[in-house]
Amino acid sequence: MSNIAVALRQEITRLARREARSLTKSLHKVSSQFRRDIAELKRQNAKAHAEIVRLQRQALQGGAAPTAEGAVENIRYSAASVKAQRKRLGLSAEDFGKLVGVSGHTVYKWEHGASRPRSRKLAAIAAVRSIEKTEANARLAELQGKSAAKRKKAVAN
Repeated sequence: MSNIAVALRQEITRLARREARSLTKSLHKVSSQFRRDIAELKRQNAKAHAEIVRLQRQALQGGAAPTAEGAVENIRYSAASVKAQRKRLGLSAEDFGKLVGVSGHTVYKWEHGASRPRSRKLAAIAAVRSIEKTEANARLAELQGKSAAKRKKAVAN
């Protein structure tokens, strides 16, 4: 008798699995299609993100950079012009850097084309274009006076 009960239970289990498989087959197909669609959307998203990054880099290298006010200015730059301005004013790279707000080594790298100034420094370089030798020396003296006062204050504290 137990053999009939075991055989009956096995047959019921087999038929139940078969019926469940036939009912879930369409769900399996649909879920597989969803997974393929999601994978394709992820690929498209990655391509779009890479394109955005490429366009942002291209826009930054294009020469037109937003200033502090948010307006876009076209300031031309060349390594030779920085060197010519510095020579015109009769300044060392260190002194020219103080006027612009950078180190002398940075000015040297600009002049030799090893690096390019950022947009804020381009605006400072453009501002230095319009000054004369006497005004440049006066600004340097003012900057040195401020730095000496800061050093005295730091030593006193």
